[in-house]
Amino acid sequence: MEYDGSQTGIEPDTTKDLQSSIGAPMSLSIGDLTVACVSGGHLRLDGGSMFGVVPKALWQRRSAPDDQNRILLATNCLLVRSPTQTVLVDTGYGGKASDRDRQHFALECENVLVNNLAAIGVEPEHIDLVILTHLHFDHAGGCTANDSSGQPVPVFPRARYVIQQHEWDDATADLPELTGNYFKRDFLPLQEAGQLELIDGEAELIPGLTCRLTGGHTRGHQIIHLSSGGHQAIYPADLCPSTAHLRTFWTMAYDQYPLALRRIKPRVLGDAADQQWLVIFDHDPQVQAAYLTRDPKQEFAVRERVAI
Repeated sequence: MEYDGSQTGIEPDTTKDLQSSIGAPMSLSIGDLTVACVSGGHLRLDGGSMFGVVPKALWQRRSAPDDQNRILLATNCLLVRSPTQTVLVDTGYGGKASDRDRQHFALECENVLVNNLAAIGVEPEHIDLVILTHLHFDHAGGCTANDSSGQPVPVFPRARYVIQQHEWDDATADLPELTGNYFKRDFLPLQEAGQLELIDGEAELIPGLTCRLTGGHTRGHQIIHLSSGGHQAIYPADLCPSTAHLRTFWTMAYDQYPLALRRIKPRVLGDAADQQWLVIFDHDPQVQAAYLTRDPKQEFAVRERVAI
C-alpha cells in the first residue's frame, strides 16, 4: 500500500521536547524508543546525479562540489532501541568495495558502521532487526562482509533483515534497465542464511516503528515512521536524502520513478511540518535531523536542527 499520511491516526504533537538519553551520547528518546544516528561512512557522488534536472548554478550553493564535481554525502544509519529490541535501519556501504570503487566514490576503509556501533557498545550480535529502506549499495552494502574465504556472509548473525517484496523482486530480477543499481553480494546471502523477511506494504515491526512503502526512488522504497509517547519522527531515506532536497523538483537522477516521487515527497514533508515530526536525513553530512516548516518561497525549510 502506498504512503498515506491519513493512515497514521496521529494527532499533532505540541510538546516538541525530545529529551537526550542518559548514558547514550547524541541520542534521543521518542517515548519508549531511543534513537541515534550511526555513520555507515561518508562518500562522494556526482553532484549532477544527486540533483537531477536542477542546474548546477543552483545546487552548488547548497552542496559545494570538489574538482571532480562530486559532493560529500553521509550515510546516517538509524539505531532504534526499544525495551526489548535493537533495530538498525540501513547499513551504509560496508567494506566489500574494490580499490577502484573506493577511489571513485571516496569511500572510507573497512566496515565503518560496525566500528561506529562498537564505539557505542553495540556488537553485531546485539542487533535483532535490520530494516533496509532499499537495496542500493550505499544502504545495503553493510548487510554482508567477506569471510576468510572471500565469500559474503551476513554481518548481523542474529538479525532478521526486512525488505519490501517489490524491492527484492526488482533487485534480484536481473532487469537490463537496472544494471548497476543492485549488487547481489549485498543481499542474496541474507536469503541463503535464512535471515530474510519480506513484507508487502505497511508493517509495524515493533511497537512504535512502522515501515511504509512509498516507491519513487525505487519501486520498493520504504520509509520509517516512529511514534511513541506522543512524539513522532520520520526517516524518509532517499525520498528526501538531505535538507538540500526539500523542494518537490529537487530530486535525484538516480530516482527510478521521479513523477511518483514528486507526488509523494511533498505529502510526507507536509505531514512532518504540519504535525511537528522530527525528520531524520540519511545523506545530509551537516544536518542529521530537523523540524520543518512550510515556506511560501521554497515549499519547506528547516525550522530547528537537531543533533542525534
